[in-house]
Amino acid sequence: MAANNKPVALVIGAGDHLGSAIARRFAREGYHIVATRRRGDLSTLVSEIQALGSDATPIHSDARDEQQVIALIEKVESEIGPIDVAVFNVGGNVRYNIGETTARTYRKVWEMCAFAGFLVGREVATRMQHRNRGTILFTGASASLRGGSGFAAFAGGKHALRALAQSMARELGPQGIHVGHVIVDGLIENEATAQFLPDLYASKGEGGIIQPDALAEVYWQLHQQPATAWTFELDVRPGVEPW
Repeated sequence: MAANNKPVALVIGAGDHLGSAIARRFAREGYHIVATRRRGDLSTLVSEIQALGSDATPIHSDARDEQQVIALIEKVESEIGPIDVAVFNVGGNVRYNIGETTARTYRKVWEMCAFAGFLVGREVATRMQHRNRGTILFTGASASLRGGSGFAAFAGGKHALRALAQSMARELGPQGIHVGHVIVDGLIENEATAQFLPDLYASKGEGGIIQPDALAEVYWQLHQQPATAWTFELDVRPGVEPW
């Protein structure tokens, strides 16, 4: 039986940058944060959330594994509380020429970007449908709209995630569940991106890199929207970027 009396925010893919920023933003509003990632340290994020006066439950879970996702959502709903908002923030970006993209690579990226989103979305939605309320937010990318040279696998996965989100929004909106898709059309400040795309990252200059805390504010604003004026999709980029 769930004993928590705070609203619950589930962040799937609570990495060190955007995922953690989203978790902190909801923690500032008094949410109990359930932060998951497949591997990596979660203790720093838990300490940050506790410093904000809120509570956090860290869980290592592979969002690509159906049984792990089923067990995760059941654990949260039964032991912590009903999920008020779920954010799917799993990445999966790789860069290979088409001839160098193996079947294993393509399948793995699709599993991370799209299949995992389906599993999480399905399991969370079935709980929210019984309550006729809730928010499910998916993190997209520039690749959600356009494929780039060397990014066939990533674009395929992100296109599929966007289609999933669209279908869910149309089905679940009339049932009181807000489904949103955030297109991150730019580079987010983090060390991994700086190493992955060093020339592009360095070329952005002052104000050209998206700050995680600023981007997290968008997720909070989407969750706060009244049902008579829901946004399904919005794109976010630095002000210095061309449209």
